[in-house]
Amino acid sequence: MDKNNAIYSTEKSGLATFYNRVYAIMGMGVFVSAIVAYIMIEFFAQNMIAILRGGSLMFLLIWLIPMFLIFPMQRAAANNSPTALPMFIGFSVLLGFLVSFTLLMYTTGTIAVAFLTASGMFIGLSIFGRMTKRDLSGIGKAMVAALIGVIIASVINFFIASSALMYILSYVSVVIFSVLIAWDNQKIARVYEANNGQVQEGWAVSMALSLYLDFINLFLSLLRIFGGVKRS
Repeated sequence: MDKNNAIYSTEKSGLATFYNRVYAIMGMGVFVSAIVAYIMIEFFAQNMIAILRGGSLMFLLIWLIPMFLIFPMQRAAANNSPTALPMFIGFSVLLGFLVSFTLLMYTTGTIAVAFLTASGMFIGLSIFGRMTKRDLSGIGKAMVAALIGVIIASVINFFIASSALMYILSYVSVVIFSVLIAWDNQKIARVYEANNGQVQEGWAVSMALSLYLDFINLFLSLLRIFGGVKRS
């Protein structure tokens, strides 16, 4: 019995270490993006405004770039490539640059409230995902399908600029990414168990990327909902 308890304790300790590594990488990505966004807004605000006035279609195409970068990053992580972590950091820099254009339109107070709300929700949903005994795979996959619809609708709304549709998509996105945060946290444990605790760095990067994207998109959705006074 004591031996079984020791094995169980070791497994729990190993899983906790894996969770901590995933959260550390994810947090590093959020921190890097926040620093890049701050630098852009603080020192290059006028240049950003000029870019936005230069043409919305080009900016839309730039926003689509990260979607195509996700696949090689996930492949590198799956192969436990040493480039996985640097690619993730580079991706965080790029997304911080892109997110800064959205943050430019809102007050510091609104950004802070949205960030704190997203952080609180992330913590609560992460705990739920780790603790629940319910299999979230079914609803998680449904949310992935719903996300594809939201992306298509968002691209369409980029051209028609409907405020009503934007708010609807924002609320739907909050639901989608809330579920995905819980599901992705549950997947961390399943990945660990499927590999018998032999999880390499690539798996940590892959899981961190998923949580990073969940958090950033939840934050942006809340920011659009909370609104706020635009900067002049």
